[in-house]
Amino acid sequence: MAPNDPKEAAASGGGGFFASIASSLSNFGSAMSKSVNGMNEGLEVINPEGGTEDAEEEAKKGRWKQEERDSYWKMMQKYVGSDITSMVTLPVMIFEPMTMLQRMAELMEYSYLLDMADKTEDPYMRLVYASSFFISVYYAYQRTWKPFNPILGETYEMVNHGDMTFIAEQVSHHPPMSAGHAENEHFTYDVTSKLKTKFLGNSVDVYPIGRTRVTLKRDGVVLDLVPPPTKVSNLIFGRTWIDSPGEMVLTNQTTGDKVVLYFQPCGWFGAGRYEVDGYVYNSADEPQILMTGKWNEFMSYQVCDSEGELLPGTELKEVWRIADYPKKDKFQYTHFAHKINSFDTAPKKLLASDSRLRPDRMALEKGDLSTSGYEKSSLEERQRAEKRSREAKGHKFTPRWFDLTDEVTTTPWGELEVYQYNGKYTEHRAATDTSECIDEPDSRPDFNPWQYDNLDAE
Repeated sequence: MAPNDPKEAAASGGGGFFASIASSLSNFGSAMSKSVNGMNEGLEVINPEGGTEDAEEEAKKGRWKQEERDSYWKMMQKYVGSDITSMVTLPVMIFEPMTMLQRMAELMEYSYLLDMADKTEDPYMRLVYASSFFISVYYAYQRTWKPFNPILGETYEMVNHGDMTFIAEQVSHHPPMSAGHAENEHFTYDVTSKLKTKFLGNSVDVYPIGRTRVTLKRDGVVLDLVPPPTKVSNLIFGRTWIDSPGEMVLTNQTTGDKVVLYFQPCGWFGAGRYEVDGYVYNSADEPQILMTGKWNEFMSYQVCDSEGELLPGTELKEVWRIADYPKKDKFQYTHFAHKINSFDTAPKKLLASDSRLRPDRMALEKGDLSTSGYEKSSLEERQRAEKRSREAKGHKFTPRWFDLTDEVTTTPWGELEVYQYNGKYTEHRAATDTSECIDEPDSRPDFNPWQYDNLDAE
């Protein structure tokens, strides 16, 4: 029998975690349909944090100045309906001093949840812990600043966090693709990531065409993730904000058990924002555990029967809560994000291709937008020149730490070529001194992701 609505179950047994958005839709359904300045007919500008401003007033609160907004809108109109993942050069004023590879590493903040998933003998709690781990990153993903696109061959290393090593590499430029691998005594984490976007004018839809696998070492359990899509609203007009409405499915490939969590869409004036709920199911699709919470704050669980009803005598228990974070950080960084960006999590002998060393990223971190923009353009031009030189010599780019496999996996948004960690980074780290971090700036190498500086020597 199909389970009851998890929202109803939580409301009856968990103190009413979910508010209905129907009244908000009926009250405000037509309030935000006005055009802004006569130039964006049909674009909606919604304030997800609440308030009663109309669209014209709300549009004035965007990150762009009027002259910048008008100019940018005229430039971007021709891309409506297109995938803009790598075809548009964007100004550094909308960037944060971090790359997409570092964003991938942010997922590791609460990696202790994967340790707990490996340690538990309960197959359903295993999914509670693991799915909470994948929920935990969404607090960071609500930041509206854009990370830098990695240069082909760029890497990011992380040590000194939970006895774990992490390596990510930009393995393709067109289309942009990244691969990552993390490992400790309890788990291995492997991801191949390729984003597909659809620009809609004042918003962009982001489709995560990727494959994420976690292997829990004790029992060899393999978990496979399918995340929901993401929507970035009010890119040009109004307050920029991010939402990820839809389903997250985490499947135990070994047993057939799974967890399905539904991310509530943000309604008018913020109704339902952040709320996520669902069930852990056994291989027969019978619910076993209710999960509920807010993706930017906490996740809780409670045991239920095979029809989704909460069991008498059980209680809602918290499994994850966001750590303390700076309240007025310039880029909305958590304490862990600052650690990722610093050299505190870098090995002593850092790869010259590491994101921390990018001159445009470092300049932006210091607040020097002019230098950051210049360095960003220089890196992009160098990347184009390197490609021309490499192709003229008949060379093909080959990642260092990941190998392209013959496997092509199907996702809800397209097919994906899978890259596999080749183990060479583990050998590299074992051969270098990782007992200390880089303390002195003079000991850091210059940023160098280029594999083909001297093609004649290849």
